[in-house]
Amino acid sequence: MNILFCVKQVPGSNNVQVDPVTGVLKRNGIESKINPYDLYAIEVALSLSEKFGGTVKSITMGPPQAKAAIEETICMGATSGTVLSDRKFAGADVLATAYTLSQGIIKSGNFDIIICGKQTTDGIPHIN
Repeated sequence: MNILFCVKQVPGSNNVQVDPVTGVLKRNGIESKINPYDLYAIEVALSLSEKFGGTVKSITMGPPQAKAAIEETICMGATSGTVLSDRKFAGADVLATAYTLSQGIIKSGNFDIIICGKQTTDGIPHIN
């Protein structure tokens, strides 16, 4: 079974400011971590791989430092990972992010299952 999961780096602090001109989070000098909801996706992907065999890959979109998130997923058990990074992606909204990830996923190979977390901790609050 070929499994892919998506991860996102988010600020490791609640003390993050928004640039008033661009509307983008100011991430300089702020430590990042894997989005907590994505940890569930990682756990499910690794459990499925353990049960059914196959490969587990990770993918993320972000600045070059997002490579640290992919390296962390490899330490957790992913066989490989991909970082989609370009200055043109800065400040991407959810539609642009989803499109970019979809194209990266298509170029990464064929997968039996793609797993994503529920939401991000650095986005607009989600009402259930």
